[in-house]
Parts: sequence; C-alpha cells; structure tokens
Amino acid sequence: MPVTVKKIFAWLGVGFLFFFMAFRPDGAAQIFKAIGGVLMAVAQGLGDFLTSLMT
Repeated sequence: MPVTVKKIFAWLGVGFLFFFMAFRPDGAAQIFKAIGGVLMAVAQGLGDFLTSLMT
C-alpha cells in the first residue's frame, strides 16, 4: 500500500499539534480560542442570514 504525500502531511500535522499542545499549552489554547471565535462568528452570520431570509 503506497504512502501518499497527503497522508504524510496529515500525520506531520497531527504530530505538530500534539507537540504544540504538550510544550506550549497556553499558546495552543489561544489558537483554539481564536479558531472557535471565528467559527462562532461564521455560524452567527449564517444564522442571521437565514433568519433574514425568513422574514
């Protein structure tokens, strides 16, 4: 079974994520908070858009 470049980069990304969380937990928490904030803003905007379509 050949190993694809995509699979290698995925595992490297997962490894970096665990390394970052283990050795820089405060920085990792800030990044996840920022990502969560962006996702919440997108969801709120989508919800507002759909609500405005119904009225």
